[in-house]
Amino acid sequence: MMDKSPISYPIDVRRLPQKGFPVVIEPNAKELGELARAQNLVSVSSFRAELLLKDWKSGGVSVTGRVRASIVQECVVTLEPMEAQIDEEVDIVFVPEGSPLARDTIDEGELVLSADASDPPETFDGVTIDAGAVAEEFFALGIDPYPRKPGAELPTATSAGDDDSPFAALRYPRSQSSKRR
Repeated sequence: MMDKSPISYPIDVRRLPQKGFPVVIEPNAKELGELARAQNLVSVSSFRAELLLKDWKSGGVSVTGRVRASIVQECVVTLEPMEAQIDEEVDIVFVPEGSPLARDTIDEGELVLSADASDPPETFDGVTIDAGAVAEEFFALGIDPYPRKPGAELPTATSAGDDDSPFAALRYPRSQSSKRR
C-alpha cells in the first residue's frame, strides 16, 4: 500500500454492517491537484470511487467496486497534453497482520504462485483500512505509463551511409581491410 494518500479516507472496519459499508470518494479541487502531483499527471479533472467494504472470513475485509477518472497526461512523443479515461474494477481482500490467512503458500521451502489464483490478501492493522489509498492504488494501475497521442511517431533514424555511424572511426580504412588476411 502507499503511504499517505492525498485522498485518504480511513474507515474503522471492526463493525461493518452485514450488507457491507458503501463508500463514495469524490475529491475536491485541491485534492484532485494533489492526486495529479502524486501520480505525475498534468491534471485530474474528475475522480469517483464507489467501494463496498464487507466482512471476509475471520477478521478480514473484502473491498470491491470501481474507480473512474478523467486525467490529462503528457504524450511521451510530443510532450503535448492529452486526455485519458480511467475505469478500474476494485477487488481486494485485507486480513489482519499475523492472521493465518496472510501466510504465503510455501511448499518445501519454495513460494508457490499460480497465474490462475487470485492475489494473496493484503494485511492491515485490524482496525482501519484507508479506502482512499485503495482507490488511489487502483487509479494508478489504470494510468498508461507511456501515453501516446494518435498518430504521434518517434523520429526514425536516417540511413545515409555507414560513415554516419558513431563507430565509423573504429573501422579499418577500406583499402587496408582488403589487404588483411
